[in-house]
Amino acid sequence: MARASNYRARPEAAGWQSRLAAAQLVWAAMAKGEDLESAMGSSPAYRSLEGADRGFARAIASAALRAVGRIDWALGGMVQRPLADIEPPVLALLRAGAAQLWLMKVAEHAAVSATVEAAAHWDVARRGGGLINAVLRRAARESGAFESSPAEAVWPDWLAAKLRSGLGAERAGAMALLQLEEPAIDITLRDAGDAAGWSDRLGGALLPNGSIRLLDGAGLTELPGYAEGEWWLQDVAASLPVALLGEVAGLAIADLCAAPGGKAMQIAARGARLSAVEMSAPRLERLRENAARTRLSMDLIQADARTWRPQALLDAVLLDAPCSALGVIRRHPEGVWRRDPKDLARYPMIQRALIDAAAAMLRQGGTLIYSVCTPSPEEGREVVEAAISGGAWRRRPVVAGEARGFDHSLTPDGDLLTAPAAIASDAAQIRCDVIYMARLERT
Repeated sequence: MARASNYRARPEAAGWQSRLAAAQLVWAAMAKGEDLESAMGSSPAYRSLEGADRGFARAIASAALRAVGRIDWALGGMVQRPLADIEPPVLALLRAGAAQLWLMKVAEHAAVSATVEAAAHWDVARRGGGLINAVLRRAARESGAFESSPAEAVWPDWLAAKLRSGLGAERAGAMALLQLEEPAIDITLRDAGDAAGWSDRLGGALLPNGSIRLLDGAGLTELPGYAEGEWWLQDVAASLPVALLGEVAGLAIADLCAAPGGKAMQIAARGARLSAVEMSAPRLERLRENAARTRLSMDLIQADARTWRPQALLDAVLLDAPCSALGVIRRHPEGVWRRDPKDLARYPMIQRALIDAAAAMLRQGGTLIYSVCTPSPEEGREVVEAAISGGAWRRRPVVAGEARGFDHSLTPDGDLLTAPAAIASDAAQIRCDVIYMARLERT
C-alpha cells in the first residue's frame, strides 16, 4: 500500500503577477520590437492587473528598458554564456529582476522570489527558474557591478559615439544619466497670466518660463482644468521655440509639421492668426481634438509643408522639423535598440527642404524658428549653417533672458541646445528633453 505523502505545495511568492507582466513587456519590446505602449496592450498578464499592481509592473518595465544596456553590461559578468544565447523570456525576467534590485531598490527577498515565481507561471521561461534565482541572488550581492558600468552603456555603441561626438563627453554622460530618471510631466497653460494660481491648484512646481511641473502623473485627465482646455501636456523644453517668436498677437504665422499641437496651441493662445500645417491625417485629427478642447482658433491644413504655400506672405514660421528624435529617447528608450543608424542620414535633406519652403512663405524680415528634438549637429547647427550660406537667411541670435531658466543652454552662435550639463555639479538645472533651436530672419 502506498504511503501517504507528507508533501505540501510550496506557497507562491507574493507579487509574481506584477513581475510576470513587467517581464512580458520587456520581452515584447526587446525581442519582438514593440514599443512599450503597444506591449501593454498585447500582454495578457499586464491587462489582467489593476491599480497599484499595474502601475508597479509598468514601473519595473520602464526602469529596465531605460537602463537595459547597463543592466546587460553588468549581468554579462554573472553568467557563463553570452546573454544573446539565453532564451529571450528568461533574459527578460533577468532584466526585470535586476531593475528592481539596482534601480528601484526593492528588497532582495521580494525581488528575487517573486521574479522566480513569475518564471514558474510563464511556460516559455519555466525551465530558466534556477538560472534566474542564481543570477539575481548574485546581482543582489554585487550591486556595484551596475554602479560601475559605463553611463553611456544605456545606448548602443553607435549612438553613444554619435552623442559623444555631438555633445562632448561630459554632456553625453549627463544625458545618459538623465535617461535613468522617469521623465517629468510638464504642462503649458492657455493663459499664462495665472501660472502661480494653477500651480497651487494642481500641486505642481512653477518653472521659470511659466510651465508647471506636476508631481504625479496619475489621473491627468481628471485634474482641474484639463476638460476645460486650460492646459495641455508639453515638456518644458518643447515650449521654448514659441517663446523665441516674441510678441505674436495679430501676426500671420504658420506652424509646419504642427501635430500633435503643443506649439500650435501656444501660438494661437498668444493671439496670432495661425495656419497649422500637417501632412498626416491621423495626426491632424489629434491636433483638431486638442484645438477643440482648448477652444483655440487656427486654420488646420492637411498638406506637405514642402509644397504648401500661404495665400499671402507670412510674418513668421515655426518649423519643428522631422528628425531622429535622439533628444527624447528617454521617453521611448526601447526604440534605439532596433534602429538602423543608416536611416538617420535622410533627415538633413528633409529639414533643408522644409527650410527652403519656409523661405518662400515669409516676407522679407520675417522670422523662422527652427527646432529639432535631437542634439545631432547634422540635423541642427549644420542644417542652419547651410541655410544661411545659401543667402536667404541670417541668424538672429537668442540672448540671455529670452528663454527664462535656460540661459545655460545658449550656444556660442546664439542658438539654444537644452542638453544637460554635468548633473552632479548643477542640481538646479531643469531636467528636460534635449532640443536644438535657432532663430533666423528672411533676408
